[in-house]
Amino acid sequence: MAFIAAAMIFHSCDRPARISAEIKDAPSADIVLMQQNVSRYDVLDTVKTDESGKFTYKVSLEKGDPDFIYIYKGGRKLASLLLESGDDVHVVADTSGTYSVSGSEESQKLEKVEKDYESFSAGMDSLATEIREAGNDGKKVAALSSEMTKYYTDYYRKCVRYVMENSKSLSVIPVFYQTVAGSFYVFSQDTDALHFKNVADSLAMVYPDSKYVRALKDEADVRSRELEMRVRLQTAEQIGYLDIELPDINGKKVRLSDLDSKVVLLYFWSPADALQKMFNLDVLKGIYDTYKGRGLDIYQVAIATDKPSWERVVSAQGLEWTNVCDGLGQNSPVIGKYNLSSLPAYFLIVDGQLSDKVVTDAASLKKALAEVL
Repeated sequence: MAFIAAAMIFHSCDRPARISAEIKDAPSADIVLMQQNVSRYDVLDTVKTDESGKFTYKVSLEKGDPDFIYIYKGGRKLASLLLESGDDVHVVADTSGTYSVSGSEESQKLEKVEKDYESFSAGMDSLATEIREAGNDGKKVAALSSEMTKYYTDYYRKCVRYVMENSKSLSVIPVFYQTVAGSFYVFSQDTDALHFKNVADSLAMVYPDSKYVRALKDEADVRSRELEMRVRLQTAEQIGYLDIELPDINGKKVRLSDLDSKVVLLYFWSPADALQKMFNLDVLKGIYDTYKGRGLDIYQVAIATDKPSWERVVSAQGLEWTNVCDGLGQNSPVIGKYNLSSLPAYFLIVDGQLSDKVVTDAASLKKALAEVL
């Protein structure tokens, strides 16, 4: 029983990953091992090859939490590895960056990912050079540009297929962050948010403690919010004025765009001004009674800091139309939104569009309403 217990303890312990490497044309050379830390690279250690360019190294890794390890010489990356606890990998590389790896399925996937990306980048660079050399030959430039677009599209589809088929492999992480000419991501479409989310969810089931999976999930959340906003903007009803959303006397927020009457009078006023309070009773009530059956509604915005006083005025005067106020007074965002320089201020919205009719007082307001209604 003691022997069995000891064996179980031994097998439950994390075993380091072992790297044995042969760097051709690099005898007795200094090799730097780098460990990725999400968005940065940390120096793991420096080793020296023997006279035949070989070295061995053990990396301590937590079980169930693979990591990316890179082999460098003189600032040049020679090989990339995706190691798990207990891996025993063999690397053959040269100082030009050509390498092969065995003994680790994940590292072999990463090797293929990097080679495909290098080939794609070289092809894009070649096409870009041809386009520059074509100069003013518009026909040739157009043909090359079309070829470049197809080349990118084919590679993008290949990447989508890879991440879908390998959604439980951390080798998909670098695929998601590949760029074209260092300026924009291969996965740059809004709908790519769905790929990020699906893969992040799949990886979280296999590697729940991985920092790379957490970072991918954060990126998926950001992209999902951007996609949601883009969809909302594309499906939103177009309006020809700046919308406002403020609370009424009951604290319920009401949008200006919620009023769907043929004509909406947007009226800014100060409830602290006696003349403007009288305007409600002497002018607005009569106008509202005359035209509310013909398609008129009023969205009255109070510019005030004393909200209780404003609420009392609205209630006491029995104003039936929409009355709103944010209580910010001269600091209200609506002042800048509608470029208010003085109060009262009038705007007419006719059939969803801001009218160019100039309204400055009771007479011009009645004239404008008579014309549009």
